[in-house]
Amino acid sequence: MAKRDYYEVLGVDRSVDEKALKSAYRKLAMQYHPDRNPDDKEAEARFKEVGEAYAILSDPEKRAAYDRMGHAAFEGGMGGGQGPFGGQAGAADFADIFEQVFGGAFGGMGGGRGRQRGGPARGSDLRYDLEVNLQDAFAGKSETLKVPTNLTCERCDGNGAEPGTSLETCPQCAGAGVVTAGNGMFRIRQTCPRCGGQGKTVTTPCQACDGVGQVRKVRSLNVDIPAGVEDGMRIRLAGEGEAGAKGGPRGDLYIFVSIRHDELFERDGPNLYCRATVPMVTAALGGSICCPVIDGGKAELKIPAASQTGKRMRLKGKGMPRLRGGPRGDMIVELYVETPRNLTDRQKELLEEFCDLSGGNCNPESEGFMGKAKRFWDDLTSEDGRPNA
Repeated sequence: MAKRDYYEVLGVDRSVDEKALKSAYRKLAMQYHPDRNPDDKEAEARFKEVGEAYAILSDPEKRAAYDRMGHAAFEGGMGGGQGPFGGQAGAADFADIFEQVFGGAFGGMGGGRGRQRGGPARGSDLRYDLEVNLQDAFAGKSETLKVPTNLTCERCDGNGAEPGTSLETCPQCAGAGVVTAGNGMFRIRQTCPRCGGQGKTVTTPCQACDGVGQVRKVRSLNVDIPAGVEDGMRIRLAGEGEAGAKGGPRGDLYIFVSIRHDELFERDGPNLYCRATVPMVTAALGGSICCPVIDGGKAELKIPAASQTGKRMRLKGKGMPRLRGGPRGDMIVELYVETPRNLTDRQKELLEEFCDLSGGNCNPESEGFMGKAKRFWDDLTSEDGRPNA
């Protein structure tokens, strides 16, 4: 298959200057790079094609020869001879050009000089799960945490070498921290397996940390839990995580707060819900009951006459504080009317007498329900013409 014109391959005209030529190559090389087009043979071929075109046109001498003779300047002639440049640019040439243009992007194509690896690295973040009760969430508290973490070794100051000894240049990567794998055009730089990218090796490990540069200890940290903290809230302590490598900054500590289940109150944002049991007589005649409040106090709740189970009453400002300020939430009390048990014979007689005297006016809900049930059964009977069993 005949080769395409190099200017056409790069999408430029023959008068293109060096800056525009380089820009066109960068755009196409990024578009067709194998890392962006895995297992795409067509993209791989185009990538090689633009690399070959740029390798020729970016060299003033080769470009002049190409302008005069075209592809014949780099190919064997009819008699088996060669053009003035003895053949095409090789894959290694393309890799070197790619390295020069992109400066080692995509993990390095030419295995050339890259940046020194193994410098200071930030330490890892830590997570601590803290459970508090609802009263602590209401009032806030100061908590002392015991956090296992990696700290910089004081004996070797974090370099892993026994005091009095020094680190040596890694013989495998010659101090670069990276090694090159592969050959030809696709050469990949990867972290040196011997020194782990540090470029230095420990010959005499520190006795305190065995050459790691860090030691495991339990730290005591004081943390203030704010009043109004909510379940699932995250508190960040900057710089209280794992120690960094090679003098790098420490990571952060994240405290995840959970609220322990409370047997009396349920929480919904700033509001609290509480179920209060009310004697039947109090619910019928009205009265008052005493309710506990989250701050440890008591609140008298006035029960109106004829209160039913499920009735909700609101105590303003008796709920949880708001984390970002503002008025406290409310406390909502749901009444549960308790039917008396373990009645004496006399109490039963009085209730039966009350039932005889009450009629339908005293139990409107019950009467209403029985009326609906009767209409339901009557409808069933009318549909099939037979009495319902």
